[in-house]
Amino acid sequence: MAGQDGDITLFEAVELERQRTSYPSDLPALPDLPSARYFDPDFHKLEMEHVFGKTWLYAAHVSELPEKGSYKLFEQMGLSVIVSRGEDGTIRAFRNVCRHRGAALVTEPSGKARRFVCPYHAWGYASDGELKSVPEAHNFACLDKAEKPLLQVRCEEWRGFIFINQDDAAEPLADFLKPYAEQVATFPLEEMSVKRVLATELDCNWKTAYDNFLEIYHVGTVHAATIAPFLDSKSFVVRPLANGHGRFTTSKRGGTSMFKTEGDAGLSEEFKRLTVAMPRFPNGFTALDPAGFNWMNFWPAGPDRMIVVSTLMGRTLEDEEADRAYWDQFAEFQKAILAEDMGLFASLQRSYEQRELTELVLSCQEQHIQWYNEHIDLAIGPDAIAPELRMTRVLTGNR
Repeated sequence: MAGQDGDITLFEAVELERQRTSYPSDLPALPDLPSARYFDPDFHKLEMEHVFGKTWLYAAHVSELPEKGSYKLFEQMGLSVIVSRGEDGTIRAFRNVCRHRGAALVTEPSGKARRFVCPYHAWGYASDGELKSVPEAHNFACLDKAEKPLLQVRCEEWRGFIFINQDDAAEPLADFLKPYAEQVATFPLEEMSVKRVLATELDCNWKTAYDNFLEIYHVGTVHAATIAPFLDSKSFVVRPLANGHGRFTTSKRGGTSMFKTEGDAGLSEEFKRLTVAMPRFPNGFTALDPAGFNWMNFWPAGPDRMIVVSTLMGRTLEDEEADRAYWDQFAEFQKAILAEDMGLFASLQRSYEQRELTELVLSCQEQHIQWYNEHIDLAIGPDAIAPELRMTRVLTGNR
């Protein structure tokens, strides 16, 4: 990450923000946001088709596929996709569907398989997706195995993170993530691996939960005893990035992490002394820290249901017992923080659905909520959205 933002350093930017006492002169007034976007079934369908159906989505990490034959199932939003490392070492993604009658090839969430064999009629597929064996093949009049490989899903990797995309016409992952990647270029992501995975299903729209992590306004109230003592909330600087991504920088109180770590040798001063949080369009969020970080993804499960998946990332300690103890403690702290947030979401969702609150009011610290919602409309196409549900586009202009 560059040490400057325009003509000033990040440290100067957070200090200027700390001293600010009026609404930012360079930010337009943020309009009210229609709350029906958080429960309307037709709008939800548009999001599924045009946003989640055509955008790069995080599916797995290379550390979860350590060997040839390793696989992990991505199962969100009704999808079932096998992400696997082939015998040639290449990582690919396939629909979890046998080409015979549609049975799921894999039922375990992760594992190792040199071949994928259908549990229904035993059709067998190589790790590259090629159909290799069909029992009693002579009973099929015109079967050409070369024409029935597993259905492949676009799959690309960025610094160890594996993404999939259902849209064959989508831009390359590197182009989509370029504005995001530039901000974290100096952070040692390749040294990190998955340490724990936490998943929680909630009674709310995915955005109801996601929005909570896109502002710092609530931290002093909701996290008074957990996060607030470590963050200078008044120094919170929001920078919108192209493609709907963003970057937040906040001064760490005392310039230290919540967790003690020796792993910041060689790390740039920005990551040592600032909390750098990175929302990723459409549904990702993380706050990078050399002590470990929570790579969060917010998955729709319906207009009023969602699943938040917290993938805890960090370095592996040399001592196995110490490593286990450290990450157990880290996971418990994350659970405590998440519990403080998650108790709020059902009541927010009820307020929206009961029309007790028809519009959401946003402060300048909540501007990323406006930013990513405008990008949702851009992905869908504003004309396809009911007028009362459209965003008033004040940040993306005429793009």
